[in-house]
Amino acid sequence: MKDISGFKWYRTMSLVAFAAIFTAACATTEKRDTAAQLAVARTTVADAVSAGAGEYAAVELKTAQENLDAAEKAAIAHDYKVAVRLGEKAQINAQLASSKTRAAKAQKAADALKDSNRALQDEMDRTTK
Repeated sequence: MKDISGFKWYRTMSLVAFAAIFTAACATTEKRDTAAQLAVARTTVADAVSAGAGEYAAVELKTAQENLDAAEKAAIAHDYKVAVRLGEKAQINAQLASSKTRAAKAQKAADALKDSNRALQDEMDRTTK
């Protein structure tokens, strides 16, 4: 009878240890996923800043930076789901800011090219008269 009680105690302790290890592994995975998302978001925001989004897409860039700050605070508070969600929002807003910046720069270059073509056409018209 004593052997059976020992077996039950051993089995119970094994289950408790397994549950603790499983919980720690899940928390580590969640923490790692959060860290990865925040790293991607930070990089995307930094890329938007270096692309000139502060000039061409200031609202979107500011929103991305605010979401990133909130995500980092949530990660510090161990609220990983909220941190990942806010990190994703920061990444999306930063990508939008970068896209708007590229579009604005492309439009600016197209306008400059039109002006150059117009000046060249005027010069050609003046020379032929």
